[in-house]
Amino acid sequence: MNYLQYTFPASAELQEILVALLGELPFDTFEEGSEALQAFVPLPADVDAFSSEVQEIVAPLGLDFSVEEIPYQNWNSIWESNFQPITVGNFCGVRADFHEPMQGVEHEIIINPKMAFGTGHHETTHMVMQLMADLDFQDKYVFDFGCGTGILAILAAKLGARLIDAVDIEPPSYENTLENAKINGVSGAIHALLGDLSVVDGNGYDIILANINRGVILEAFPTLHQKLKQGGILLISGILKTDRELVEAEARQHGFSLVQSLERGNWLAIKSLGVEELRS
Repeated sequence: MNYLQYTFPASAELQEILVALLGELPFDTFEEGSEALQAFVPLPADVDAFSSEVQEIVAPLGLDFSVEEIPYQNWNSIWESNFQPITVGNFCGVRADFHEPMQGVEHEIIINPKMAFGTGHHETTHMVMQLMADLDFQDKYVFDFGCGTGILAILAAKLGARLIDAVDIEPPSYENTLENAKINGVSGAIHALLGDLSVVDGNGYDIILANINRGVILEAFPTLHQKLKQGGILLISGILKTDRELVEAEARQHGFSLVQSLERGNWLAIKSLGVEELRS
């Protein structure tokens, strides 16, 4: 499968906003650079129609873009040239399989992302991993909503989770989660699913991880509340700081009690408890 690479010349601040807005479309991967944002999407059936959707999103920001078709087999060279190991304090390190083993971290995760989102480099993933460091995952039942590369599900497994249901609507993410789970030796703990929330039968999760985008999270709040056991923990990210009031109000409206938040760059991550009954 070939991909389209959209390039948006923009400042770092505008790139953050673009990632949030374009996240409503089926882009697989975003690469933020010093002068431009690159976004990758599986080749649409109607390129002109898709580009028109993109244009509607970026026009109010006064931005333009260029489009290039990228052969799928060239993706490895793209991400290998940009992917450097990262650490989340001494709690966790993330590297690709062609990097040397990491020293000085409690947990090492090997991620070969291909066309799936989630290497720990983006602020949203980094913050969720920070929040995970303070949680007890031992023997817990976990749901990773929008799993991308499977990085958060893999970390949950390494922290002792009994079972992790991991779902993503994009086939490359589903496939990459299976591959990365195997690389990290946690395939037995991760149940990967392809689709949206409707394909997830599980309920009574102890912990739900949802690092997606504002639109999907707002729409999913009622279902996530239903699937989380009372007193369970919901971690969400993929939210701009400017959307804090909206997201927090919706979370409370749908039965969540907010207990902690982190900020990194222009992004926000929130920890909530499912302790309230849904309001009518």
